[in-house]
Amino acid sequence: MTAYTRPLSELRRADAAEFGGKSANLGDLLAAEIPVPVGFALSAAAYGDFVRATGLDGMITTALAETPDHASKTIGEAMRFAPLPDPLREELEQRYAELGEPPVAVRSSALGEDSHDVSFAGQQESFLWIRGVEQLSDAVRDCWASLYTPRAIVYRRQLDRPTGAMGVTVQQMVDAEVSGVLFTCNPVSGDPSMVAINASWGLGIAVVGGETTPDDYLVSKVTGEVVRRTVSSKEVEYVPDDAGRGTVRREVPPERRDAPCLDEEQLAALVDLGRRIERHFGSRQDVEWAIARDGSLLALQARPVTTSAPGQKLSGSALSLVMSTFGVPDKD
Repeated sequence: MTAYTRPLSELRRADAAEFGGKSANLGDLLAAEIPVPVGFALSAAAYGDFVRATGLDGMITTALAETPDHASKTIGEAMRFAPLPDPLREELEQRYAELGEPPVAVRSSALGEDSHDVSFAGQQESFLWIRGVEQLSDAVRDCWASLYTPRAIVYRRQLDRPTGAMGVTVQQMVDAEVSGVLFTCNPVSGDPSMVAINASWGLGIAVVGGETTPDDYLVSKVTGEVVRRTVSSKEVEYVPDDAGRGTVRREVPPERRDAPCLDEEQLAALVDLGRRIERHFGSRQDVEWAIARDGSLLALQARPVTTSAPGQKLSGSALSLVMSTFGVPDKD
């Protein structure tokens, strides 16, 4: 069973052209013994066979001649109601069963993303706390449909890549007590001796949506000294929905709102995680992370920081981070 899927543990950076940068980088992290949630990846071939088997390929080409908004609506609606080909659905079911059918995160892994020269950060979607094969199938289609958001269509037109291609990452969900993003450099000055860390309670959705301002830490990569610590009032958080699908927004209890998300030990662990990932990839990294309720620290994603010199304009999630007091990780 290898037509469309591979365990993340079997992927390496060289597989990015087939499975997308997100999945390939996660496989590379696992090979380096970086803690990453287990899962599997769908190849771009799965997407290609889906659009051909359902007859959507011609419709997509025609729709892309229209305005980005019109094209996005037309393509998205058609994709969400198109059935997965039987061989793909059967393989998806088997891989999910092998994981033990846990709640999963389903995340886009567009080909060409997470590279040094191109950034699709924030343009495609992720879906959290997905349970069951039906929800999983829907989330995969929704990831594919997010190839054709208006923003993504415009960006690919600028790159002269109108149609795009996508893999999908499926990972066991982390019940995060705290989550955030770290940069293995100062994202404003480019100083490589610093690690910039943002953190907020629960899943990162409240930060992405601008509903809360995360705590902000700047830590010396060399000495471990906390150079700057800004603790914000974090009034909302997102947690798993007890009803069984997705997440729910809830108010943070008053005693935790103004409390720092991270203690000294956790900050040191995050700096160490960032240093290990940077050493492995050989470049400055933008890392999404989570601390589970059992205390374990996991890397959820790593990508190159798409800026190379102090003062150079940031792109991708680096730009998102700076736009909100150093701290908005991207949607995907």
